[in-house]
Amino acid sequence: MASDLLHNLGPAFLGSRLKRLGERMQAGATRVTAAAGLPMQPSHMPILAALDGQELTIGDIVAAVGTRQPGITRAVSQLVEMGLAQSKPGEDQRKRAISLTPAGKTAWARTQLHVLPPLDAAVRTLLGNQADTFLQQISAAEQALATTPLDTLAAQAHPDTLKIHEYNDALAPHFRDINAEWINAMFHLEPTDADVLDHPREKIIDPGGVILFVEARGLGIVGTCALQKTGANAYELTKMGVRKTARGLKAGEFLLSAIIERAKSLHADPLYLLTNKRCEAAVHLYEKLGFEHDAEIMARYGARYERCDVAMRHMPEHHNHTDS
Repeated sequence: MASDLLHNLGPAFLGSRLKRLGERMQAGATRVTAAAGLPMQPSHMPILAALDGQELTIGDIVAAVGTRQPGITRAVSQLVEMGLAQSKPGEDQRKRAISLTPAGKTAWARTQLHVLPPLDAAVRTLLGNQADTFLQQISAAEQALATTPLDTLAAQAHPDTLKIHEYNDALAPHFRDINAEWINAMFHLEPTDADVLDHPREKIIDPGGVILFVEARGLGIVGTCALQKTGANAYELTKMGVRKTARGLKAGEFLLSAIIERAKSLHADPLYLLTNKRCEAAVHLYEKLGFEHDAEIMARYGARYERCDVAMRHMPEHHNHTDS
């Protein structure tokens, strides 16, 4: 007999395991519902319960049930098609008021009589004397996730998942390869690109600039970014790239925050960057961390790159620290 992969993979796959458990339990509940002669699915039952004796908007139902709006909207539409619910304009004309029809009220009454008691008993048989404890643990996990998302908990559990490294000549190949990867994927390497990527110490470090790298646990160096000194106190944030293998780790934001802090320590004025509108995700990240579009920066520095059609200056006083 094959081993149970999800069981063997442990707590990190709890979500997948609970999804599998839910699918198996829903399949059994569907058969119990069908045997009772009821047309709806188990997934409709929480909505029937929420609508019992009252009118609600879609938003109200989402808040009551705690699942995502697209699924609630789809389930309500199905109940309307079955004649178990009705939708009409509410007091706020922009929102629909959802309520049970007479058939829906009857279906819910029959559910409470013929479906919920045997399902409750079946679950308690399944879980034995651990049923109440198990449900309490689920409630505690739901409350904890409502306060702190799982990705934040993961970062707190392993704060060294991402690390910043200073430039050294051994890391120079990463500086070239990471940047060449994204530039060639979206544009083409210009002579000014190749000059800097091939000679990072001479072009960036020795004149007073900075190159940082971000390492991801288990993946090695996945991103890099530079501060190139272009004036007495002026620094260009340049050559920032993150490997595709690190997407989803927020390595780019981690790296950008570190390079901005370094620029502050250097009293960079201005701290600016030049990019292209096609780099939408990057532009959004720059905006999130305090960069603003700036015509003066474009006029002064924009001609350095053929592909440059976006110029931004860092405005720390406008940085919304609560943005997430």
